[in-house]
Amino acid sequence: MKRFAWLLDERWRVVWFLTLAAALNFGDRSAMSVVLPALQQDFGITNVLLGLLGSVFLWSYAIGSPLAGNLADRFSRSKMVIGSLIAWSTVTALMGLAAGYPMLLVLRIALGVTECLFLPAAVALIASYHGPETRARAMSFIQIGANSGMVVGGSVAGYFADHYGWRVGFFVLGGAGIALALFSRTLLPASAPRSATSARPASFTDAVNYILRVPSFYVLLGESMLSGVGMWIFFTWLPLYFRETFSMPMSAAGFAGTIMLQMWLVVGVLAGGWLSDRVAAHAPHRRMLLYACCYLLGAPCLLLFLGQPSFTVVAVGVSVFSFMRGLANANDNPTQCEIVPPEYRSTGVGLMNAVATAAGGCGVLMAGILKREVGLGGIFAGISLCFFAASALLFVGYHFFLRKDIARAQARAVAMRDTVSVG
Repeated sequence: MKRFAWLLDERWRVVWFLTLAAALNFGDRSAMSVVLPALQQDFGITNVLLGLLGSVFLWSYAIGSPLAGNLADRFSRSKMVIGSLIAWSTVTALMGLAAGYPMLLVLRIALGVTECLFLPAAVALIASYHGPETRARAMSFIQIGANSGMVVGGSVAGYFADHYGWRVGFFVLGGAGIALALFSRTLLPASAPRSATSARPASFTDAVNYILRVPSFYVLLGESMLSGVGMWIFFTWLPLYFRETFSMPMSAAGFAGTIMLQMWLVVGVLAGGWLSDRVAAHAPHRRMLLYACCYLLGAPCLLLFLGQPSFTVVAVGVSVFSFMRGLANANDNPTQCEIVPPEYRSTGVGLMNAVATAAGGCGVLMAGILKREVGLGGIFAGISLCFFAASALLFVGYHFFLRKDIARAQARAVAMRDTVSVG
């Protein structure tokens, strides 16, 4: 039993709670994509208006993310996490009461605003409890929770839509989030370790001034934009692709459209977290190299959507791509933590989220516009170009900028710890 005592250690209890919260965070946002056919029938809306439901969520999430990140650098990250959980769960439950398309559109905007408060605080909270030796593994659990949540959220929404109507799934998912918030005090500490805080709260101007003078951060922003376009198109439209192409019911399409993307991605993230910490043990800059290689190997798998592939071919292509993407993404937030000092990390995550979701929102809407002319299969195949470009950008960052940016962040962190000790 002593061998597993670490599972109950405070720094890992934080990880378990945030993993569950991340599952609900992504499950609630993904539920909408599964019930798109039912919404189209109920409200009589076009493909473009369906795409707009995904886009307005992502755009509101993007607009709120930089401010959300800075709030998490200035105030209690634990309270930010809990407040966001309660708020987005309430909005999710209210979606089940939507009387028409305009109300649903407003609620999707509200969901983006409330959900964007979670991830910057959660990532920085884990970074404050886990040093470089366990950071990637710890952060990988948030991604595992997020991607598992998309499977569960899509499956729950699809099941209830098929059997009881599309509204019931939103009531169930929203209630689950509020229930989790009631148990937050037993798992989530009220404050982060003092060693992880700065002598004074970081102002948004100070944080942005530092972050935007880090060349490697621009590399990560570019990668976030490119991968955000690709992945949000997948998350939003893949269930509908399965329903239209293979005549699946909503529950089966929702399950297939999320399990292929998420199951192997979860395996990849779990393996990638361990691999990232091993690769970066004495050379933290190698995380970005691993990141780039995994994207380069995974991108060609999406070309299998060209033509009229069978379900088996699609399943293999999406699964292999998802596994390689999981290996890659295990390096995302840990790399950001290597180049951004602790007092600015939430702001950094917020900026990356803003770019990724804003670009993703544009991609989702564009897919809705192009769906009739190009087809979803052609759109999915085109996503491979986004990941080839992201890989090239990461290789550039690794070779030209990363080492200097890591050294600068380490020197800043040492100086801030000395300031806190003196204070």
